[in-house]
This record gives sequence, C-alpha cells and structure tokens, in this order.
Amino acid sequence: MATKVVLDFEKPLVELEVKLGEMRQCLRSSSREQAPQETEALQKEIGTLEKKVEALRQSIYRNLTRWQKVQLARHQERPYTLDYIYMITCDFVELAGDRHFSDDKAIVGGFARIEDRASGFSQPVMVIGHQKGRDTKSNLYRNFGMAQPEGYRKALRLMKLAEKFQKPIITLIDTPGAFPGIEAEERGQAEAIARNLYEMAKLTVPVICVIIGEGASGGAIGLGVGDRILMAENSWYSVISPESCSSILWRSWNYKEQAAEALQLTAPDLLSQGIIDRIVPEPMGGAHTAPEAMAETLKEILIEELSALLPIPQDELVNSRIEKFSSMGVWNEEG
Repeated sequence: MATKVVLDFEKPLVELEVKLGEMRQCLRSSSREQAPQETEALQKEIGTLEKKVEALRQSIYRNLTRWQKVQLARHQERPYTLDYIYMITCDFVELAGDRHFSDDKAIVGGFARIEDRASGFSQPVMVIGHQKGRDTKSNLYRNFGMAQPEGYRKALRLMKLAEKFQKPIITLIDTPGAFPGIEAEERGQAEAIARNLYEMAKLTVPVICVIIGEGASGGAIGLGVGDRILMAENSWYSVISPESCSSILWRSWNYKEQAAEALQLTAPDLLSQGIIDRIVPEPMGGAHTAPEAMAETLKEILIEELSALLPIPQDELVNSRIEKFSSMGVWNEEG
C-alpha cells in the first residue's frame, strides 16, 4: 500500500485526524461492552475533535503562503494531464511524434471529445499537455515533465492539425521547465519554444490554456498562448522557480519561501495582474484530495469557455489574442 504524502504544514492536521480515527475505532469496537454513559461521553469527545479538525483544516488551507501553494502544486498525488483527459473527455486518440526527430513522452496530446449530456454540449477538441510520472521509473520515462524540442514541435504539429480541421485546442500546463540538457540546446530548444509562441498567436481556432500544477518559465509558455488562460487554485506560474530565484539572488536555496513571496506566482496574484483570466477552484486540501470533483469543476468551466469562444469570428479571435499578450507588462520608450 502506497504511503500517503504529507507536507510539513499538514502534519498537525494529520496528527489530529489519526487521533480521531483511533477514537472512532475505539467506539466501534467497545460500544457493546461500555456503559451507555461512557459511550455517550466518547461520542461527545469525538464530536468536539471533529469540529477541531475541521476548524484546523479551514485555517490551514484558507491561509496558505505562496510557498505552501508551490508545494501543493508539486504534490505527487495531484492529477496530471492524462488523468484529466480520461476524466473530462471521451474517445481520446493519442497522437505521437514530431515528424522530425522522435516522440517526446513529456508531452502528450490527441483528439478527444468533451460532452455534457445535461446541456447537450458535445465538442471535439485537441488536448495537449505536459505529463509527469508518479515514481522513479515513470518520471524517467516522462523526463519529469520537462519537454525537449521534439515535444514542443509535436505540440505544434497537433495544433496545426487541429487548425486544419477547425477544432478548438486545450493545453494543460504542468512542468518544472523545459529540459535544460545540452542535447536539447543542440536540437534547438529556444527556437522550438519561440516558434510555438509565434504560431499559437496566429491560430484561427479557440485556444484555452490551463495551468494545472507547475508553470515554470519557457517550458510553460511554450504551451501557454491562448484566448483564455485558466489557473488551478493551488498551482503556480512564473518565469522562474522559487528555488532557482533564491539560488541566483542569495546563492542558496534556503530563501525559497522569500523568493516565492517576491515572485507573486499564485493564481490570485496573476489574476490581479491580468496575466490569467480565471481561477479554477480546487477541493479543500488540493486537487489530489478529490480528483473527480476537481475534474468535474474543470470540465464545467471548459465547456463554459468553449461555448463563449466558438461563435467568435476567426479574425476577431486572432486579433484579440495578439492584443491580449501585447498589452501585458509595463515599459517606457525614450526618444
């Protein structure tokens, strides 16, 4: 049985939950032997502890620091791209290869269909995203979700295929960054990412980008140019990770918490700055605590966004997308 991953700030809550579980087990095993008044007293204690656990849970998860949200975004039990694809869509057909070098397992994609029987909505889409592994073997296979040039070229090939058949595109972003190895640079990592930015800006079909976990640097933005940018509540999106920022500024990783605060990399930060358009709410405790509920929430939001984007004329779609990204940031011009 796999061991549950517990983050440092969750330990006080887990300790109380363990104690609560032991008390419930004690009540079940000895209720027949105990006197009614003893059973009633134990039930009262359990009720008090349940309230204390819920109060602590609310206190922890409603007041997370930016660094704690980074930790949740990296949680190894968190849903990844393929998890969302299989929970949200049907008829998924994975497509492989960039037709130039190889198939990058750090990026997956293919045609699928999003359906909602209640509303009658049914729409074929192209879904593309970063894919991590959950253990050493699968992480090596997926290169820890760090794509190489062929991954971004595969993604662009699939986007162009979607454009050819006039199907909207959904990208799911979850990467610690593009692969920094020398072989990736030799094969044109920077050019591959830059080409994606250029081509995604001009796509004539709706593009929705969702940061579902980590959104680091060019590795994220290589799939991140869209008409709507969504972000999971406990994800992060930044030009650099807190650890790398700390290493550059303080020559040590020990200041990663301060770096996370300075980077303002959480969903509320980026929504207030106009970088993203919408926050996708997560279950209390993070997406990994209730993956099906998280997927259902994301599906409802995607259907809502697709319904709004699909009627927009192609030229208006492209022009507004270019204007959206051109207006980001602040700069001064000197004559």
